[in-house]
Amino acid sequence: MRYVAIDQVEPGDILYRSIYTSDGLTLLQADMQLTVGMINKLRRFGVTMLYIKDPYTDDVKLEDVVSDATRKEALTNLSTAVQCVQTGKDIDLRGIQRSISNIIDETLKNRRILLNLNDIRTNDNHLFIHSLNVCMMSTVIGVGLGYNNTQLKELATGALLHDIGKVGKDDEEPIPGIHENHHSWTGFNILRKKHEMSIVSAHIALQHHEWVNGTGQPRGLSGSEIHDFAKIVAITNYYDNLISSFSKEAETLHPYEACEKIMALANYRFDHDMVIRFLRSIATYPTGSSLKLSTGEVGVVIDQNRGLPTRPVVRVIKRDKYSNRRMEDDHEVTDIDLSQETTVFISGVMS
Repeated sequence: MRYVAIDQVEPGDILYRSIYTSDGLTLLQADMQLTVGMINKLRRFGVTMLYIKDPYTDDVKLEDVVSDATRKEALTNLSTAVQCVQTGKDIDLRGIQRSISNIIDETLKNRRILLNLNDIRTNDNHLFIHSLNVCMMSTVIGVGLGYNNTQLKELATGALLHDIGKVGKDDEEPIPGIHENHHSWTGFNILRKKHEMSIVSAHIALQHHEWVNGTGQPRGLSGSEIHDFAKIVAITNYYDNLISSFSKEAETLHPYEACEKIMALANYRFDHDMVIRFLRSIATYPTGSSLKLSTGEVGVVIDQNRGLPTRPVVRVIKRDKYSNRRMEDDHEVTDIDLSQETTVFISGVMS
């Protein structure tokens, strides 16, 4: 399995991971052999990266904190909630609550696994994938902080629905002197009316663009005025925007670059302790990524080291053994655990 740019995909390649629409329907099923038509269709859908099967890494499995089935169900339930908001109907939270419970249960079960967030995004699903990623990352951090089940539900619900204001219509009277048109206010006004939802979850939607130095939006809160759950979602929201080609950020960054940018903003935009917790939870070099090592060799990340997310296990295949991207009988494969090989460093990420 490798995570590659769509320009590197060729007809005959096998899709490793399914691609979903915004409402959880399957656009392309895993194990399908890609054709020219399929590849062109994916380009039209805005897909830039894909997981494909690879003979050199066919023994590598992408470990997920949250299962594919749970992700798919969450996308469906989130899509239903968004449609309710868009049509002015009341949100039925039962589906959202089911998905949140499943995400929490699986995160607790798989707490030793680092999050790999190289999802396949399209023009149709990117907002939903973003919301789900923010929810999963935030839940992982919450588990790491030892939050109880009630706290995890409040955090995960607010994280999943943090951008609901982007699709809603705010009928509230403007509040003088405040950025009343910001989508965080709109989201807050939608969620606070749901009596079966904790008001804490609504405040996550309201506060996730506040900065700890007091220069954020919409109220200019600072430090302890910002709820800890919102501090978490502020980080996970920004990180996922940085690695997504569909966000409004100036450029799309590799995960390790996004982590470095977040570190630079600790104690300024983000809470320092929450940044540390975040960095312990994320795969800096996601499984399937292609890396260049200080030895001059190129390899694929095949495993993660939980305590050292910047030092994964890399499989190196000698480049002179390739022939038209296909494997020859005579080839040399070496697995390098960078947590053990302390003199070998990552010098770059291959696009």
